[in-house]
Amino acid sequence: MAGAVHGYWDDPLIIVHDTEREQGMAIGNEAVGVVKRTTVFTDGQSVTAGLTHPEQAYGFRKWLRPGEQWTAPRIFTALYDRCSDASFALNTIVPDFVRKHTNMRIEQLPRKPMFVYNTWSPFMRNIDEATVRELAKAAAECGVEEFVIDDGRQVEAGSEGDDWEVDRKKFPNGLRPVFDYIKSLGMKPGLWISLATANFSRKNYRAHPEWFVRDEHGQIANLHSGDGQNKTACMGTDWYDYIRQTLLRLVDEHGLAYVKLDLAIETSAYVYDDRRTGCYATGHPHHRDHAESYGVIYERCMQLFAELHRAAPDLFIDCTFETAGKLQLMDYGIAAYAEGNWLSNVEQTSPTGPLRIRNLSWGRTPALPATSLVIGNLHMDGEYHELGFKSLAGSLPIMLGDPRKLTAKEKQRYKSWSGWLKTLEDRHVFMSFRQDLPGFGEPAEGFWDGFCRLNTDTDSGGVVGVFRHGAAETSRTVTLPWLDANKTYLVKQGFEGKSVATQSGKELTEKGFPVTLKEKYDGELFEIAEK
Repeated sequence: MAGAVHGYWDDPLIIVHDTEREQGMAIGNEAVGVVKRTTVFTDGQSVTAGLTHPEQAYGFRKWLRPGEQWTAPRIFTALYDRCSDASFALNTIVPDFVRKHTNMRIEQLPRKPMFVYNTWSPFMRNIDEATVRELAKAAAECGVEEFVIDDGRQVEAGSEGDDWEVDRKKFPNGLRPVFDYIKSLGMKPGLWISLATANFSRKNYRAHPEWFVRDEHGQIANLHSGDGQNKTACMGTDWYDYIRQTLLRLVDEHGLAYVKLDLAIETSAYVYDDRRTGCYATGHPHHRDHAESYGVIYERCMQLFAELHRAAPDLFIDCTFETAGKLQLMDYGIAAYAEGNWLSNVEQTSPTGPLRIRNLSWGRTPALPATSLVIGNLHMDGEYHELGFKSLAGSLPIMLGDPRKLTAKEKQRYKSWSGWLKTLEDRHVFMSFRQDLPGFGEPAEGFWDGFCRLNTDTDSGGVVGVFRHGAAETSRTVTLPWLDANKTYLVKQGFEGKSVATQSGKELTEKGFPVTLKEKYDGELFEIAEK
C-alpha cells in the first residue's frame, strides 16, 4: 500500500506492506458491521484498529456506570517478512492465522454444509405444503443436504396473531410434517426468518410498542425500507427474548437445523440516509441514546447467536448481508458467531452469473473463511447451471430455482457432483482452506480464472477449480505451489475421476498440468490427491 488509508465496514482486513524491506503486517478488525474503523498513516505514522469515532457516520459510544466493565471487539495483527508480494500473505499467513487463532464459527462444525437449496427464487412468497414437498423430493434426488424454506410460509401482512404464525391455508398441517418429510429424504430442514421485523397488525407490535426502534422524531421506524406495514424491533429490548424463544421453539419442536436470519436490524443495505439508522429511543433498557444503540444492537445480535448455539449446538446460522447492514457485507465479527453469511443475490442466468459468484468469492475469501460465504441466487435449472455449481464450489454451494424441471440425467449429475465434494471433504478437509491460482487473477470477461482449496496442514490435497470466461486461448497450465515438494500427487478430473497427471509437489509447483476447455464459457473441477 502507499499513502493513508481510512478503512470502514467493508475492510475487515488491511495489509500494510513495505516493498523495500519485503515485510509487513495484516491488521484484522473483529468489530461487527458499520461500527468498524481501521486507519493506516492518516497522521503520517500510526495504524489504528477498533471502533468508529463520534464524528463519523455510525459513531460509536458506550456508557459505563462506576465499576462496570465492558470488553471491546478484538483486533489481530499477523506479521510477516521475506515476502516481496503482499498477495502472497493473503494465500498463506492470513488464512492460516484466521483458521487457527480467530475461532471462526464455521471452523467449529464437525461437518460443513456441502450443498444447500433455498426456495426464494423463483417462488418468492408463493409456496405451500404441496410445492415444498415436490421441491424437497427433487432436491434430494440432486444430492442436496440442507433444504431451506424461505419467505412465504407465515401469515400475510395485515393478519392478526403472532409474527411467525404458520399460514394454515398454505400449510394446513403446520410445519412439523413438512420438516419430518424433509428429514425422511436425508436432508436438514431450514427456514428464513426476519430477525427483528414485525407487522403493526400483529400482537407483538400492539402489546409491546416499547420493543421497537424509534426514529429521530420519536416515531416507530422501519429501518429496512423506510416505509410499509413492517416495523423494526430493537435488539436492545425484550424483543431479544421473544425472537430467541421463537427460534428455539422451532429447533425443539420441529428440528430446525438451518436458519437464514434476514432484514435490517441497525442500518439498511438499501436506504442511504444516515438518519435512518440505529435506535433513537432513550428509554430502552440496553442503550441510553442513539450513538450507544449502534454497538448494543450488534452486540446483542451476536449474543443471541451465541445463546442459540449453546442451546442448539448443531444449528447453522446464516446471517445475511441485509442483517449485517450493507451490500455484500461480511466480517470477522459476524463470522465468529454465525456459520454463514448470505453475501449477495446473483440473478443472472447467463455466464455472467457464475462469473459474479467467482468474483465475489475471489474478493472475500483471501481474508474470510470461504465456506462462510453463502452466495445466492443461481438457479439449479437455469442456463449454465452446472457451471454455476462448479463456481460455487469455491465458497459454500447453495442453489435456488426449480429442481423439478431437471431431467433425470441432470439430477444425477448434481448428485454425482455433490457426492464427489462430500467424499473429497472427508478425504482432505479442503473446505477449511483457500488459495489463489498463480497466474490467473481476478475473474473477468476475456480471461481465465480459478481457485485452489488445498489442505496445507496435511498436504493431502484438495479441490482446484479452473474456468474459461470468454478467453481466446483454449488451454492453460495450472501450477500449485502449496503442497509437499517430495510427495507424489494424482490430478483427477471431476467426479468421473479421469486421470490428468501424476506429479510430485515440486513438479506441480514448477511444471504444473494442462487444462483445456473448448467452450468459451466453461469450467472444471479437479481433485489433487496424495498418491
